[in-house]
Order: sequence, then structure tokens, then C-alpha cells
Amino acid sequence: MTNVDTIDTTKLWDMIKDIKFGMFTARHGNGHLHSRPMTTQNGKHDRGAMLWFFMSRKSHSVADLVASPEVNVAYADPSHDAYVSVSGSARVVEDIAKKKELWSAMAQAWFAGGPDDPDLALVAVTITHADYWDMKANKAVQLFKIARAAVTGAPPTDIGEHGKVRMG
Repeated sequence: MTNVDTIDTTKLWDMIKDIKFGMFTARHGNGHLHSRPMTTQNGKHDRGAMLWFFMSRKSHSVADLVASPEVNVAYADPSHDAYVSVSGSARVVEDIAKKKELWSAMAQAWFAGGPDDPDLALVAVTITHADYWDMKANKAVQLFKIARAAVTGAPPTDIGEHGKVRMG
């Protein structure tokens, strides 16, 4: 597996742009890690070092990240053998213009009051680190290389790319 270390977020966004849901993990008040599926709200022109989410102010999700802002968002696209893990710091942002910019029909299903809904919290996750695994070889080649590795004892090579994005 090829290793890549970069501060360029292009590959990261190429991998997650079509994944509808990420598993958003935060530390709950009881100390346990809690994960929940969330929709990333970023648009095509909003692909820098920030992930955007809409959450209910009444939910444990918002209370969890306010108490402990270090979070992780994991994305998986098994059909393309693409996996991404993003670590960062989350905060609630009071910005009605940004809410309107990111608003979608899917958000309307959860927040009937629209972008002005008092329950709607806009959450920004500032990316500090991301890992991605992009398996470039097709399934048959992957299986062959893994089987060969099992026989020879040498780890499989050239079946994909493992990269890291570090933001500072």
C-alpha cells in the first residue's frame, strides 16, 4: 500500500463528495464515545479544512460536542473500496447566512422551520487530521495479492493508497 502525507485536501474531498452519510463520533457526557450517522452539508465550493453539519440543538449530539469538542467523522464507500477517517474540533456556529447557503431539501425533512428553525444548530468541524484508504486495484487483483501474501508471508503491495492529510 502506497503511503502519502499531505496538507492538500483535494484527494480527501474527491473521496467523500459522493458519500451521503458519515459516522459522527463525539464523547458523551458519561465518557463513552457515541457515533451517529450525519449528512455532511458542504457544497462544491466549500471543500477546504472544514466539515459542516446540521444538528438538533435538543439532541445529545450538540451537548456532547460542546462539552468535548474533539470529534471524528468516518466515511465508507465499500463499492469503491474508499474509506476516510477525519479528526477535528467541532463547534456550534451562529451564522444564518451560512445556514441558508448550505440548506437543502434533505435538511428540510429534519428541520421543518427551514434555516431559521430555532432548533437548527450549524456545526463546523475544523479538520486537524484525516486518513484515507483508496483501494485502486479491482477486487480480483486484491484477492490474488492477498492470497499470494498469505502464501509467501510478505505483505501485499500496490493494492491501494493510504494517505494522511494534516492541517497544521
